[in-house]
Amino acid sequence: MRGLAVMGILLMNIIAFGMPEAAYLDPTAYRGDSLGDRISWAFTFLLVDNKMRGLFSMLFGASMLLVFERAEARDGNGAQVHKRRMAWLLAFGLVHYFLIWRGDILILYALCGFLGMVLLTLDDAGLKRAAIMLFMVGFAMLVATAGAMHWLAYIAQQPGASPDDVAAYRDLIGEIGGADRARLAAEVALFRSDYFAITVDRWVNEATGPFVLLFLYGAETLGLMAVGMVLLRNGFLTGAWAVPAYLRVAAWAYGAGLLGLGGLLGICIAGGFDHVTVVTIGIAWSMPFRLLVMLGHAALAMVLIKRFTRSALVTRIGAAGRAAFTNYLGTSVLMTTLFYGYGFGLFGHLSRWQLYLIVPPVWALMLLWSKPWLERYRYGPLEWVWRVLARGKWQPLNR
Repeated sequence: MRGLAVMGILLMNIIAFGMPEAAYLDPTAYRGDSLGDRISWAFTFLLVDNKMRGLFSMLFGASMLLVFERAEARDGNGAQVHKRRMAWLLAFGLVHYFLIWRGDILILYALCGFLGMVLLTLDDAGLKRAAIMLFMVGFAMLVATAGAMHWLAYIAQQPGASPDDVAAYRDLIGEIGGADRARLAAEVALFRSDYFAITVDRWVNEATGPFVLLFLYGAETLGLMAVGMVLLRNGFLTGAWAVPAYLRVAAWAYGAGLLGLGGLLGICIAGGFDHVTVVTIGIAWSMPFRLLVMLGHAALAMVLIKRFTRSALVTRIGAAGRAAFTNYLGTSVLMTTLFYGYGFGLFGHLSRWQLYLIVPPVWALMLLWSKPWLERYRYGPLEWVWRVLARGKWQPLNR
């Protein structure tokens, strides 16, 4: 399942790799006028956006609990091992964000991992209560942010609106919707330039990016980690449930989740893809429904995994998941080299649907290298480095 998640994440990240930031949520922000672009956006809105991140967050929580409990059972130092793992993950994330790519998720996971230490000692009932509370807090924060954006849009468009309100609204649109074409052109020019210019801009203008991500998605991420811990303990993630049980979960989760997201998709279309509406739906109003679709993905994945455990494809996807850390960071290096100016400079040249044509070859690369490597070695390359650093002693790599 972790292999499916790390592969699925690229379906959304490919937009952030190859287009201006505003295009990530808004298909009209940059080169998104064709039918293929709109269909590909609708597909990812319904099935991919935030769902693969959610799935990965859930699995990260399960891994946290697994590592903690094994360390506790071995020598009673689960908390110490967990802290070292999160500290080194934070270090990897900072390097990734400031020196490789602005779309890093590792910093968020590391910070949530530190905050989520209290989850590791809760029983099942406590984890369920924590997940519900965290989801409610996260949803309230996202709704408050979205409400503020809608309020600013409303007052700025009223007769007699103050120049300050109008200027603030235009700045907001420029940031989230791409109406400011000069801003978009400047972003495209930046990422078609050299490594030094891109890196300096991130240090100067986007240094607070990881903390904005923590503010927006921190509570939701912690809630998903708690859900992952519950699903590990109750056998959902270990394949202990019967196939009909997984299918029932998938049916109601997809039914309710896709119904809600379909309604929100209709609002976007009916509103002519109003920038503020599309962005606030993407970050806030879709939250309850995307969580359900994510759970549907998890249940359906378990059905397929149980039924095709010995198949060559499932085996290779499993290997990609065991090397997910290496595949995630390796994809960032590969994609920035492909799109940024210090590499092949394709940033901004491809439309939305064209970007998705790059995804299958990258998936194939993940599947091709991961299995042979893990047949010879115990861990993926970066998994092994992380393990050595977190344990503070040499770990055997060769099988």
